[in-house]
Amino acid sequence: MTAAWDIGVRIAVTGSLATDHLLTYPGRFAEQLLPDQLDRVSLSFLADDLRVRQGGVGANIAFGLGKVGLNPLLVGAAGQDYAEQAARLRALGVDTSGVHISPTRHTARFVCTTDRDQNQIATFYAGAMAEARTIDLAALLPRAGRFRLVHIGADDPEAMVRHTEACRTLGVPFAADPSQQLARLDTEQTRRLVAGAALLFSNAYEAALLRERTGWTEEEVLRQVGTWITTRGADGVTLARAGRPPTHVPAVPVAEVADPTGAGDAFRAGFLAGHAWGWPDDRSARLGCALAALALESAGTQEYEPTAHAYSLVST
Repeated sequence: MTAAWDIGVRIAVTGSLATDHLLTYPGRFAEQLLPDQLDRVSLSFLADDLRVRQGGVGANIAFGLGKVGLNPLLVGAAGQDYAEQAARLRALGVDTSGVHISPTRHTARFVCTTDRDQNQIATFYAGAMAEARTIDLAALLPRAGRFRLVHIGADDPEAMVRHTEACRTLGVPFAADPSQQLARLDTEQTRRLVAGAALLFSNAYEAALLRERTGWTEEEVLRQVGTWITTRGADGVTLARAGRPPTHVPAVPVAEVADPTGAGDAFRAGFLAGHAWGWPDDRSARLGCALAALALESAGTQEYEPTAHAYSLVST
């Protein structure tokens, strides 16, 4: 039997913790790909810029929530080399007591090359993230306080499923956000992650993949969740609920894209902040779009600063 959960205003964020190695290729990937040779690709791109940043979807979203004045609980697994980043997040008000430190593995690594058209080729090394499955969210949450929502982001797949089940056991609302891990999830795992979610996040490509993985139509997915939030890049965001026409929220114009990595995480931070404050979904999405624009204009996933202009976009 599901327990009654004492709803608070805090957000718990579960997801990967990583170090990002971000490279810039001045050409176009497409010019190097031969249509009749795609089964034997062997390419090397000479990058003209390298930036090493702290990242991971869990840390990126927690960073954004901390920047807007919330006190999120970060839940994930990292190596002993994560101490400096954990201290930086704590300085922003992020509670890192939910971070498991591996005694033997390095923090996960994300290596991403971006071309001149903002296309990306990336590789992710899990490292300590594999130990996220050892975290007992059902024991952690009651000790950490009262939560409005648990965001379940891309992480070790077994950990994601386990965290979802913990939320159901406790009766705490959760947001399902499998994103890039959809490629590793089977039908049963994906359905378990989605069913009963208060919020479901995806981009347009992931929305199609999610339907394929679950075997559900869009209408069947909507019957399983509260609000389905689909980001569409420069085309904005679609908010969908069962039995209602979808709502479109336009993107915030960007003067110049410095780095596309992490814009989706910044959007989620803004949306989740609005949700924590009890805002309607469309207003939360406007704040998400404002933070995503700031992230796009910043080099690195945890470098943007919320501005008065960003808040003015959601003042009505």
